[in-house]
Amino acid sequence: MAAGEKPSRETESPRDHDGHGTHTSSTAAGSAVGNASLLGYASGTARGMAVHARVATYKVCWTSGCFGSDILAGMEHAILDGVDVLSLSLGGGSGPYYRDTIAIGAFSAMEKGILVSCSAGNSGPAKASLANLAPWIMTVGAGTIDRDFPAYAVLGSGQKFAGVSLYSGKGMGRKSVGLVYNRGNNVSSNLCMPGSLDPSQVTGKVVLCDRGVNARVEKGGVVRDAGGIGMILANTEASGEELVADSHLLPAVAVGRKVGDVIREYVKSNRNPTAALSFGGTVVNVKPSPVVAAFTSRGPNMVTLQILKPDVIGPGVNILAAWSEAVGPTGLQKDTRKTLFNIMSGTSMSCPHISGLAALLKAAHPDWSPSAIKSALMTTAYTKDNTNSPLRDAADATISTPLAHGAGHVDPHKAISPGLVYDATPDDYVAFLCSLNYAPEQIQGIVKRPNVTCSRKFKDPGHLNYPSFSILFDSTRVVRYTRELTNVGAAASIYHSTIEAPSTVAVAVKPSKLVFKSVGEKQRYTVTFVSKKGASPMTKDAFGSIAWTNAEHQVRSPVAFSWTLCRDGCGE
Repeated sequence: MAAGEKPSRETESPRDHDGHGTHTSSTAAGSAVGNASLLGYASGTARGMAVHARVATYKVCWTSGCFGSDILAGMEHAILDGVDVLSLSLGGGSGPYYRDTIAIGAFSAMEKGILVSCSAGNSGPAKASLANLAPWIMTVGAGTIDRDFPAYAVLGSGQKFAGVSLYSGKGMGRKSVGLVYNRGNNVSSNLCMPGSLDPSQVTGKVVLCDRGVNARVEKGGVVRDAGGIGMILANTEASGEELVADSHLLPAVAVGRKVGDVIREYVKSNRNPTAALSFGGTVVNVKPSPVVAAFTSRGPNMVTLQILKPDVIGPGVNILAAWSEAVGPTGLQKDTRKTLFNIMSGTSMSCPHISGLAALLKAAHPDWSPSAIKSALMTTAYTKDNTNSPLRDAADATISTPLAHGAGHVDPHKAISPGLVYDATPDDYVAFLCSLNYAPEQIQGIVKRPNVTCSRKFKDPGHLNYPSFSILFDSTRVVRYTRELTNVGAAASIYHSTIEAPSTVAVAVKPSKLVFKSVGEKQRYTVTFVSKKGASPMTKDAFGSIAWTNAEHQVRSPVAFSWTLCRDGCGE
């Protein structure tokens, strides 16, 4: 089949037979619906982020995949139709922007005043795993919310462990049955891959399955087909302590890596291991939250190291939204259940949250550019959870960094009135592209203008008027950038700078006070970053922030520092 060719048996209508499009679009916008739930879980009133917005959907994916030509055609149609926001819960390019279909389409949208919000990707916690990296794109990572779906595994030893599950069947009661692990026909039986389990070993028992490789819900189907009556899904090091709930086909509990290691050892060391599974429904006001999801893709931005990505995180774990009845909640062919709502996790879920917020900001401030809207969402984001502690990373329970959460978790109430914004024009982005030393025809392929010249060119890409900083100490120990802020708050506003910096870097902001006499006035400031004596290419990445504050607003920019191969030393 040629790239972009439509399968003959597949409808060309955007009607959703997969569920993903329904879920993401209803997250971005949609009226309130009472008594929404997934088979009783997360019961309540569901609504999109922008409840009065209208949604136009464009089919760009087929059973054979999502081709760049179709994605670009869909984006072009949306631009012609006059949309205000483009939401793409799609994997994108991670190479040069002139080879990145979504980046090319997003540039055209940005020129027309359309904000483009894209998923950061689900390849975390690996470093440098991001997609959709162009600075004119809003790159969105994922975090948890304060709602959970507890489930429990009780071992024959008396130990009780908490996990999560969305299983909605009859359950196992309080009965303990045999617990087995890695009992199968090949080396993949620990992963519960299709055909890997030995029915004579697992029938009537709970099976412990390692997370990874194949889909989590598929593992439960493999266990059920082999005769198992329950499953404990245990994280490995790759997923850490992150818990993602699924609507399993049989009684199943997902647990973190540490608990998983305890259960694995129990099975291996006990002659007659047993387990019982139970389910706790829905709980709210979970602490701490948000927590940065382990799966969310991480920086640094390997296309342009001087641009910090992701930009922000939003709710992306265990999100309830509308669902197509053309497919069961697991998406598996053997799942015949029907539901109007489903609970899903991924940066596909966090992206439309930000898209909906962008629509609200556009409605409140119709004259704002996409860059101004993005700045408002970034500079008002928060970096502390509901226990007033720094955001933590589900991958290893350590404190998260801007390489995982960007500017932080979006705060829609503050974003409506950010005080100041970092704005950028299409010509600013052209100057940015020129700083990358692309060939003229490569730049023309992105901006679609004849006779593009680089008469204006940044000294390096970090000079773009971006709401965050990524400081690269390579051939020099001093990096200096100038930024411009636009007053979108009250007239006669005075802001003072506040600096947070690691011990390895000295930071100076001049001037340290900005006075805005009128609304719309622009003021510039210059930041000088100096790598201190002793820093080297072996120095770990470090982080800080620069904030402008007055009585009503805090306009905060995260700063990431990295040290690469320094020619003459990175310090004084």
